[in-house]
Amino acid sequence: MPLQPKARTGLTGLVPVLLISAALFGTPADSAETRLIATGAPDGLTKRLQQASAVLASAQESDVQDLLAAALSDYRTLVQVLYDAGHFAPVVTIRLDGREAAGIDPITPPRRIDKIEISVDAGPQFAFGTAEVAPWPQDSDTELPPEFARSAPASTGAIRDAANNGIRAWRRAGHAKAKLSGQRITADHRNATLDARLTIRPGARLRFGQMVISGQSRVRDDAIRKISGFPERETYHPDLITRSATRLRRTGTFSSVSFQEAEEANQDGTLDFTAKIEDMPPRRLTFGAEMSSTEGLSVTTSWMHRNLFGAAEKLRFEARISGIGGSDDIDGRVSLRLDRPATLGPDDNIFYLTEAESLDQEHFTAVHGMGGIGVRRVYSDRLFAEAVLGFDSILATDAFGKRRFKYVFASLRAEFDGRDSATDPTRGLFLGGRATPFFGADGGDPGLQVTMDARTYVGLGVDDRIVLAGRAQLGSVIGPSHSGTSPTMLFFSGGGGTVRGHEYQSLGVPVSGGTAGGRGFLALSGEIRGRVTDKISVVGFYDHAYVDADSFISNASSSHSGAGLGLRYSVAGIGAIRVDLAYPVSGGTADGPQLYIGIGQAF
Repeated sequence: MPLQPKARTGLTGLVPVLLISAALFGTPADSAETRLIATGAPDGLTKRLQQASAVLASAQESDVQDLLAAALSDYRTLVQVLYDAGHFAPVVTIRLDGREAAGIDPITPPRRIDKIEISVDAGPQFAFGTAEVAPWPQDSDTELPPEFARSAPASTGAIRDAANNGIRAWRRAGHAKAKLSGQRITADHRNATLDARLTIRPGARLRFGQMVISGQSRVRDDAIRKISGFPERETYHPDLITRSATRLRRTGTFSSVSFQEAEEANQDGTLDFTAKIEDMPPRRLTFGAEMSSTEGLSVTTSWMHRNLFGAAEKLRFEARISGIGGSDDIDGRVSLRLDRPATLGPDDNIFYLTEAESLDQEHFTAVHGMGGIGVRRVYSDRLFAEAVLGFDSILATDAFGKRRFKYVFASLRAEFDGRDSATDPTRGLFLGGRATPFFGADGGDPGLQVTMDARTYVGLGVDDRIVLAGRAQLGSVIGPSHSGTSPTMLFFSGGGGTVRGHEYQSLGVPVSGGTAGGRGFLALSGEIRGRVTDKISVVGFYDHAYVDADSFISNASSSHSGAGLGLRYSVAGIGAIRVDLAYPVSGGTADGPQLYIGIGQAF
């Protein structure tokens, strides 16, 4: 039998009359007493009905005409809520001072309303008898929602999801103009079942046509086409157009990128798309700062041009000064990097970089200059890799004396970011690694430097109010002797990036001339982050690290650890402001507590 709700409606044409009547006879309602009773409805459904009711929401501040209009609209609203919950035989009664709202003449309404009573008989919850979507493409990677199945609780939401999945399945099979062409929904009130049969009209299988560029952009049209990698003449698939939009956004040049398909396909079976592009401001200037009680103040700045030559080339200049007011002398670093997108393909960038740095650390000093050329390949929104070929010249003084190193190196770096947020993650995994084989250009020892960084996050409680965060860092230099390795490639521990509670780079390897960095390194960190309010979180943490003269950690490795408490204050747009107070636990505790202030989580 056709689906016929038992709600008392028959309201067609009343709204215009109510609007005219409101202007003529509007009367204050004062504060009407309200009540909603939902027989046979669970508490969650009763709450949804109360939240959806317009007359309950406006009872305290509306006149009579507004209340009458709200009551009349509630019939349909409440029935729809019940349908969404799978109750397809409801009875809804709305009484204003004992009179059914649907029976009140809007031309001569009562002068006042003192009591509003809504009575809902939800009736039985229906189950699907028949749940079909046809036709369905062969070998489709899209499935019907599990809620849309025989004997499953029926709901209009499940029907909508099934229709959407059917259209999605055909679109992913190349039928870009697939749509819902018919639906037959029948309620059997006697057996409390709902039969739903949906029909999809797939339309023709299409191919991508032309890409039309819309919008005022400083980037040349030929560069936009090259970067997007628009799949012209290929069989339609929605993921391909999403990928083209992502490539354009990835450059950082555009503030808005969207693709809109043509209303009609071309006679040759192709479908044109319009790319709507809006530019970001061409230049950006940023500043950052971080402070430690022993490392002092570190200040960074960067300047970026997003479209240097008209093809979305990105030129980035960075400068950093650290150690201001710290226990060591001031360090400085400047770098320049130019990225040229889609140089080898839509997912491949070529970049050029150069860097100069002066370091005056606790256990060594160094001045080095580096230059290189590299390629970056983006595999997905979460995974990328970079390869660099370059030259590095280093003049260093450490426990082994003053030496010069000249290296030709080839570096391969990969990063996977599966976190739910880059600034304040609560779930997921981050993995980063770098392998750098190097060769002495002046007869120095060749070798391989390997570094890895792994982070994991687990959210607990309601809305992830408690987060467990863990981090492991690993480093190794394989090949050259300890004294034959540049101190810039060796590993120290201590400070905000490794073990809080100890001075920056305070842990190394004892040698005859003092302390040197190690060829082997391992650091482990754990945090418990608890959100007190939407803005404020408290953190407890523990860090432990090992440094070894050999390439791998052993029982003879030097180690130290630290622990402490921290406070985070979330600021929209920049992340959390971080304050950590850490105490040394092992490995030398004479320096006492250390204070760290920065932006963003520690990891």
